[in-house]
Amino acid sequence: MKLLTKLPFVAVLAMLTFSSCSTDSIDDKYENITADLVVPAPTPFELEILELINNHRLSIGLNPLQSMDLIKSQALNHTDYMVENKAISHDYFFERSAFLKKNAEAKSVSENVAYGYTSAQSVVSAWLRSEAHKANIEGDFTNFDISAEKGTDDKWYYTNIFIKR
Repeated sequence: MKLLTKLPFVAVLAMLTFSSCSTDSIDDKYENITADLVVPAPTPFELEILELINNHRLSIGLNPLQSMDLIKSQALNHTDYMVENKAISHDYFFERSAFLKKNAEAKSVSENVAYGYTSAQSVVSAWLRSEAHKANIEGDFTNFDISAEKGTDDKWYYTNIFIKR
């Protein structure tokens, strides 16, 4: 009879002893993915664009966004694509979005692209004059990054991606 009263206790003890819990955090998962990334350091030009965007957000009471190498890798790939095709586009956005949702645990993803602007101020000002681009800049996001590249046609191409984690 005493064995039957102790059996539930032994069963619970066994479950606690042999069950496992994952201690991997979102940040651990992110660090594992980014360890394999080769992402160039941001250029002063790109840093200026990110700073102008964050300054605008701060001026209207929004949180500043944090840059993220995983986002930069996706922006860079897309900017390379636009430079190669000499055309501005959002081609394959859903693939970039799916990648960031899976690997950066993004809940939402948006992007701004641009072409031809020759200064950080001019590209950010153009985005702020466009209702849709401005909505992305002022959106409910936590992270962002950018790629700005000059193509063989001597024109600048930009991809700016925003995510909410």
